[in-house]
Amino acid sequence: MMRSLYSGVAGLRTHQTKMDVIGNNIANVNTIGFKSSSTLFRDVLYQTTSNATGATASTGGVNPNQIGLGTKVSSIQTSMTDNGAAQSTNNPYDLMLNGASFFIVSRGGSPCFTKVGNFTVDGAGCLVTSNGYQVMGWQVDPEDPNNIKKDTVSALYPESMDNKTSAPEMTSEAHMKGNIDFTDVNLTSVDGHVMSLNIYDNLGFNYTVKFKLTLDENQADKSLYNLQLMSIKDCNNVEILGGDDASTPDITEGGYQATIGGGQSIQIKFNPDGGKFEYVGAAGQDSALLQITPLTNDKGNVFQSVINGEFVEGINIDFHGLTMYESDGTCTAKAVRGSTGSEGGGRAMGKLEDVNIDTSGKIFGVYSNGETRLMGQIAVANFVNPMALEAIGNSMYVATQNSGEFDGIGSAVDEDGGSMAQGVLEMSNTDLSREFTDMITTQRGFQANSRIITTSDSMLEELVNLKR
Repeated sequence: MMRSLYSGVAGLRTHQTKMDVIGNNIANVNTIGFKSSSTLFRDVLYQTTSNATGATASTGGVNPNQIGLGTKVSSIQTSMTDNGAAQSTNNPYDLMLNGASFFIVSRGGSPCFTKVGNFTVDGAGCLVTSNGYQVMGWQVDPEDPNNIKKDTVSALYPESMDNKTSAPEMTSEAHMKGNIDFTDVNLTSVDGHVMSLNIYDNLGFNYTVKFKLTLDENQADKSLYNLQLMSIKDCNNVEILGGDDASTPDITEGGYQATIGGGQSIQIKFNPDGGKFEYVGAAGQDSALLQITPLTNDKGNVFQSVINGEFVEGINIDFHGLTMYESDGTCTAKAVRGSTGSEGGGRAMGKLEDVNIDTSGKIFGVYSNGETRLMGQIAVANFVNPMALEAIGNSMYVATQNSGEFDGIGSAVDEDGGSMAQGVLEMSNTDLSREFTDMITTQRGFQANSRIITTSDSMLEELVNLKR
């Protein structure tokens, strides 16, 4: 009879533990990134009152007689791999992991792991959690700024002073496009067909280069044209290069000298039969170099630069996009900054305007001058047995002997089919319908075990009353 009392007590304790777990799940129903837990029971040691016997020729076998001694908690399992619902925040540093991966964070050099992605930046521009843990990832390869160097994880600084601004870049490429109709009266006038090209120097200042296109009247087939430099004005509309007479090829005023293809003008040749572009300057050439050089030492050589490791001494202008067809007497030729593939257009100095984080965790800075720069990549950790991670509070976990070790490098979130979503947070995965159902069964189980104790007590009372 005393055994039933202790079985009832054991049942009360285990159901109380289960109720504690349920209470914690419900309390965290609105905690971002919270992972709910469940409690499993198991029976405990049995007391054998008689052993089993085997069958003989004259007697049958007898089963053992055993009396259980109650129940205890077998395990408290956390549903680490079940994702909660997504909540949109539109904050660029709010992230949600889809899959079994964990963010890697650190404070004081010890790695911790979390599912909560409500990040921000501190005063140094470092990506941190709400409680000051640094978010870890990989840095940009110093030898290749367009790729990530997957080495030991370190703190990410998307808004460091170096990333606040984007350096200017000189224009190194341009191209001509459109159609030249030799019946256009402007092509035979003194002013010609005027084209403008906007360029940047290596300090990020903007200039406007003016050309005029005229028909070479010495060619009876109308297939040869002259492109002449007219002037260059800075962003304040002040001429740094140009003459009073636009028809004069000497445009060395203002302290600079400009040449295209080595001179103040260059010839463009078309096929007189088909109207297609043939060459510029000389047979076999489809581009010409626009060079702007200072005439005195007090002028900066701002139209030369090193771009992608190569010395650039001018602007390469591609002409193969021009044609010579009839178009109602209208010439549509124009000059465009950048190559036909939109490369080498140059830019002014830019300021960081936005941060984009793609599904693989790569961080890109978007600048006011149009540049998009890779800043790093957020790494994640994966564990063989994520349910064995030890919770240390603040939605943080640490690795244990049964979870598997963290190698210090981590992995990309998309390596195992997962992804990262920007501007959303993962909510708690607590299922209230299941929790309230478990609460009912737990309450009834607790009541039933309390009845074991009261009933056993009543039986003991009857036994004691036998003495009366």
